[in-house]
Amino acid sequence: MGKLDGRVALVAGGARGLGRAYVLHLARLGADVVINDIDLDAAKEYDEALTADTVMAEVENLGRRSLGIETDVTQRDAVFAMVDEIMDKFGRIDILVNNTGGALGKPKSSMASDAEEEYYNYIMAINLSSAIFCCQAVSVPMKEARYGRIVNVSSQAGLWSGGSGSGMPYKVAKAGVVQYTRSLAADLGPYGINVNCIAPGWILSSRAIASGRNSPETRERLLPQIPLRRLGMPEDCAKVVEFLVTDLSDYVTGQCIPVCGGYVSF
Repeated sequence: MGKLDGRVALVAGGARGLGRAYVLHLARLGADVVINDIDLDAAKEYDEALTADTVMAEVENLGRRSLGIETDVTQRDAVFAMVDEIMDKFGRIDILVNNTGGALGKPKSSMASDAEEEYYNYIMAINLSSAIFCCQAVSVPMKEARYGRIVNVSSQAGLWSGGSGSGMPYKVAKAGVVQYTRSLAADLGPYGINVNCIAPGWILSSRAIASGRNSPETRERLLPQIPLRRLGMPEDCAKVVEFLVTDLSDYVTGQCIPVCGGYVSF
């Protein structure tokens, strides 16, 4: 018997990297998993090797049911339609992991004093608005069931300034994810729904590796700043998600857990 037998999970941004790690970890725990992404073949972009033709097939090979839905979660109506589709197929949604977004794009400037409006709006949409829309959509069936586990994904960048004014749109969006988590936890607690957040640090996802995070130069710069003296792996984050979606965290809500090897300390 798995810890999540009989549960249905939705992972937004689940087709590669950290999101795929969450998908497979939840499936190994017994959950049926819906994979949402704007591109369900996203793993190909960074040569991330799958164990089957698709992430959905990987889940099915673990003995669980799966469904892939290509949806732009920055569009509120599309998100609600996605949840309706999940309810039609599975009849329930017990778990949501919001993994969409990232510090994407190449703006002229991301400084706090002059970041462009178009880039700012884009980053807020893919990181914060998408999380809010997904939470609002799953709140409807979760309230009716009087049960749910929501895990939003922020970033260490949303917990401190980084010592400079760069990356402002991403930092503000991820800080917003933390505060929205707290607000939603207060809202949904009376319905038996736990809402928490993780803030990954320097994790070796396929996209991060492609950008050079695992290079000797980057490791030499980062490792002395991390008390555990190593970069994180996607499974490090997936294990904390496990804690937050199982009965291990029944009395935990409204919290943000940094998964960063001690890089962010309070």
